[in-house]
Amino acid sequence: MKYSIDKKKRPVYLQIYRQLRQDIIDGIYPRGKKLPSMRLLCDELSVSTVTVDHAYALLCDEGYIESRERSGFFVIFEKADGFAAPAEARTAHSHAPEVYHTYPAFPFSILSKTMRKVLSDYADVLHERSPNAGCEELREAIKSYLIRNRGMNVESSQIVIGSGAEYLYGLIITMLGRRRTYGIESPSYEKIEQIYNASDVRYELLPLCHDGIDSSALSKTKANVIHTTPYRSFPTGITASANKRHEYIRWASKKERIIIEDDFESEFSVSSKPEDTLYSLSNYDNVIYMNSFSKTVSPALRVGYMVLPKRLVSEFEEKLGFYSCTVPTFEQFVLAELINSGDFERHINRVRRNLRKKL
Repeated sequence: MKYSIDKKKRPVYLQIYRQLRQDIIDGIYPRGKKLPSMRLLCDELSVSTVTVDHAYALLCDEGYIESRERSGFFVIFEKADGFAAPAEARTAHSHAPEVYHTYPAFPFSILSKTMRKVLSDYADVLHERSPNAGCEELREAIKSYLIRNRGMNVESSQIVIGSGAEYLYGLIITMLGRRRTYGIESPSYEKIEQIYNASDVRYELLPLCHDGIDSSALSKTKANVIHTTPYRSFPTGITASANKRHEYIRWASKKERIIIEDDFESEFSVSSKPEDTLYSLSNYDNVIYMNSFSKTVSPALRVGYMVLPKRLVSEFEEKLGFYSCTVPTFEQFVLAELINSGDFERHINRVRRNLRKKL
């Protein structure tokens, strides 16, 4: 086997996972093919069974492979040139159970300590007006966080800070234009449809099936922008499978198509690592990534951010660069300090460990 690992770089299981995943995506292990046995990988790489088990568990979690009792692990991912056969769809009128997750609050003691530190250390700049796209300190902190935790190689110039997702949705519509047709999941978070409706743009409702937007609806849509929540769609709780994520990317490979990826609350995935973002999987530079701190820190902060494709940065600056940042400088410095100190990630990791224990 061609696999190799560097034991000085941790964690080792992620190195194995990434190499296997790439071979699956490249078709070296096509759908239905059996993967090498765990024992064989352990012997070849001189690693423990636990390490290889973690790598295979991740591939199972993300829908690349499945475990068959007494037979091993088999590939269920298929990178097709077209679209998969349509699955049973859930329409906007389906009686799907509403899924709304509550998580332990960010420790107030840490938040208040950080606020006091920011007031003490940055008193001379807190009265200054924030740059229009957001303070460089917060944008740099988010950039580093996304590189470390989401595998997203971005520049701070691509990041725009705003007061919540709804505000950022509006900016995206203004930037992309009202002549486009937008496709949204059905059912979806009600404010998404309300914003597109209030913005007086054409939009289509794309029904969901068991693993994301129905393939038939996606292939037939006249939309050239799709707005999707691949980690967990609300209110259905549907998570896009690996097959579906690559299907979205194939759909967006045609000229002038854009994906708006809302990654809300994905930090609290119970998987050993957060699932891959569409932004990190795509090579077409046409995914707008969005997230917020409403679940991870506090909804009272009303702070969200988006990562623009590199090719849209200059267009955003020309059309909307004059818009003032809607988030106070103080709150931006508090979030930057939480990320840079490690307190933000320690909180997320505590919550994820507790969720895994409950499961």
